[in-house]
Amino acid sequence: MRDVNLVLIGPPGSGKGTQAARISARYGVPAISTGDILRAAVKAKSPLGRQVEAIMAAGDLVGDDLMIDLVRERLAAPDVTSGFILDGFPRTVVQADALDAMIDGCPLMALVLAVPEAEVARRLSSRRICAGCKTLYTGGTAYGSELELCSRCGGVLITRPDDNDVTIARRLLQYRQASEPVIGHYQARGLVVTVDGSRGVDDVSADVFTAIDGFRDGTGPVPPPSAG
Repeated sequence: MRDVNLVLIGPPGSGKGTQAARISARYGVPAISTGDILRAAVKAKSPLGRQVEAIMAAGDLVGDDLMIDLVRERLAAPDVTSGFILDGFPRTVVQADALDAMIDGCPLMALVLAVPEAEVARRLSSRRICAGCKTLYTGGTAYGSELELCSRCGGVLITRPDDNDVTIARRLLQYRQASEPVIGHYQARGLVVTVDGSRGVDDVSADVFTAIDGFRDGTGPVPPPSAG
């Protein structure tokens, strides 16, 4: 039975965070997002964390080399012995090559949540976040509710400043430009499984779990690296 070594790819608003949490709970492997890695590094005030803090304070993006070092450090943690779910890494082919070297030939699956851009834009423009507990709601979909108050803590629901038409269009363009080469990197080796992420959460999860189960027992469409 293979470990769950998973790269989760999808546009903003595709439900990656929701699916990552469900995969983590089902298979007992950590869901690791680049945001979590960066925040943890800064909080720990490690040498890498101090570099990240300085870069972010200057309003710059964390480059490939530093991001690779941060992920390498995170994947060395004890909770990763049975696998991992990476959300937000790799974002470039350079990072994908580095991840290949980190896992040293271990089987890997790239799971793509495919959602049409019109649906992504609708989700992002309608979603709100609780000002208190940060629970995310998307109006009129299975991803949340249209309540004015948070159903978890009673806090006020607000619109995130980056959920406007101009910003959403820019984010989708950035996603296309970054993700296509990375998906191509994994497609060339037969490591990509695509799931229709435009449906309800439970339907998406069912297909995600089927894909992962097939990957783990070797019956799914993802071959071992030697076959790619």
